[in-house]
Amino acid sequence: MTTIDDNLPSHDVPNAGVAPASAPDDARMAVVRGARLAYRERGQGEPVVFVHGSLSDMRMWEQQLPRVGASYRAIAYSRRYARPNEDIAPGIDDPLSVHVDDLIAFLRAIDAFPAHLVGSSFGAFVCLVTAMRAPDLVASVVLQEPPVLSLFVSTPPRPAELFRLFVRRPRLALAIVGFGATAAGPAQSAFRRGDDDRAMQLFLHGALGKDAYGRLPDLRKQQFRDNIRALEAQLLGAGFPPLRDDDIRGVRTKALLMTGEHSPRVFLRMTDRLEELMPNAERVSIASASHLMAEENAAAVNEAILGFLGRRGPTS
Repeated sequence: MTTIDDNLPSHDVPNAGVAPASAPDDARMAVVRGARLAYRERGQGEPVVFVHGSLSDMRMWEQQLPRVGASYRAIAYSRRYARPNEDIAPGIDDPLSVHVDDLIAFLRAIDAFPAHLVGSSFGAFVCLVTAMRAPDLVASVVLQEPPVLSLFVSTPPRPAELFRLFVRRPRLALAIVGFGATAAGPAQSAFRRGDDDRAMQLFLHGALGKDAYGRLPDLRKQQFRDNIRALEAQLLGAGFPPLRDDDIRGVRTKALLMTGEHSPRVFLRMTDRLEELMPNAERVSIASASHLMAEENAAAVNEAILGFLGRRGPTS
């Protein structure tokens, strides 16, 4: 494992259902499976599509688009329910499968395939499942700490599953139990009692680490707040789809697994297992960064992405 310390023309779809004040001036709009998804792009060539995580939107990739767009067609979109797209309605689940279907349709809608997919957290999980389901649309994947909990246990986990995991992988089991007890579980409880700010803080302290959360600028914390309803739907919903070891072994595309030097152990341990299972994966650790590595150390992330794509050569 290595450690690595213009205005665009408008899409012809109207920007209905979107808060105009939140949309960048150069945002385009694609209609995908009944939803309008905002996106931005830079450059020309092979498509590199960036998929954000929970409590985020396409703004999280602002430091990647210009750098990657100098050599590729770099595209960042806001997933369904993420700003500036229409927010999720109360009481609606937000399953990962919806976002996989959206990404497949989005790549086809804007003629951006086969694409190199770059995903952060929940978005990385979306990219991974997309590579399983639609390998013809995916040239490679860069996965930044996908929360593949359902590769090991149900979500939420059953006691018998945790016991078996403790026997086979005690460090991973401890990390999963710790994250559930200190972050996911308390955040769910806070959402149920209507305390959104507390839910957001608890979840982010667990996902980023308290030190990393405290260093974030106010503008980034506002982006979290802008997208909090979708996180609530995910945490209180049906959970992640089940995964099997053979599902991961079946991903034949080239993959870069990216972790943060200071990321919580639960993400590092899950990535350990992905590295064991994926036949064409390499791994890199981003120095001075945690789970939000694309923003915490953008230069190192950009270097790692471009180096990986350069080693692959042109898409055939």
